[in-house]
Amino acid sequence: MTTQATHTLAQAMQQRLSEKLSPTQVDVLDESAAHAGHAGANGTGFGTHFRVRIASPLFTGRSRVAQHRLVYDALQEFIDQGVHAIAIEVL
Repeated sequence: MTTQATHTLAQAMQQRLSEKLSPTQVDVLDESAAHAGHAGANGTGFGTHFRVRIASPLFTGRSRVAQHRLVYDALQEFIDQGVHAIAIEVL
């Protein structure tokens, strides 16, 4: 996977989160290179491990587990296509 492809994947994930969760802030970072050799790494250093930093009014009044479930549900298609890990930081 090229740097452009992984950048596009992060952008696509960010776009999906924007569509599904109407966030006031969202950043998706590809941290795959830091996980080389770990479970789920694909050997390219791209496209498997991501960090999501997100704030959304949909999180109000929900538990941390429920907030994370909203993020995972929004990104399920990407998980099905090979994203191995998503670290979620609710802002």
